[in-house]
Amino acid sequence: MPWNVPIFLTWMRVLLIPVFTLLFYLPKEWLDIQTVNWAAAVIFAIAAVTDWFDGFLARRWKQTSDFGAFLDPVADKLMVAVALLLLVSLGRTYAIFAMIIIGREITISALREWMAQMGKRNSVAVATIGKFKTAAQMAAILLLLIGLQDFYGFNLISIGNILMFIASVLTLWSMFYYLKMAWNEFKH
Repeated sequence: MPWNVPIFLTWMRVLLIPVFTLLFYLPKEWLDIQTVNWAAAVIFAIAAVTDWFDGFLARRWKQTSDFGAFLDPVADKLMVAVALLLLVSLGRTYAIFAMIIIGREITISALREWMAQMGKRNSVAVATIGKFKTAAQMAAILLLLIGLQDFYGFNLISIGNILMFIASVLTLWSMFYYLKMAWNEFKH
């Protein structure tokens, strides 16, 4: 396993997951809920930024590796899945959104693995629709983690759930796009 800055940043994201999770299970007298919310939002934002940054650095410094290509999406999917489960348990978003997003991630990960085994990994490479889905999803989760119903006149939970709905629609759209791309490969 190669060690470089991009791999370090990816491992950092993996190690932030238990810290992020434990924040919500600390005794109530240790930290008030809004401090927990803001700390979780900051950790999630750091994870989101390093998700982009580690890939950028790996390409820029020519430090890409098979291990990094494996670990990066795993770290991202784990952080998102944990955040969604916590938000559902806190009653800040709907289980259907979590089911759609997590279900799509499992489906597409399995599809990519299968296509890679057949030597056709590039036929299910990340598309622009997937980038829009990720942006909406990350913004939604961040707003829902902050969890304020009155933030300078804005209800962040309502806005977060609107973005979560958009992310869910884009999630389904991108899943069908990837499935179609894979199907086209098998028809040839």
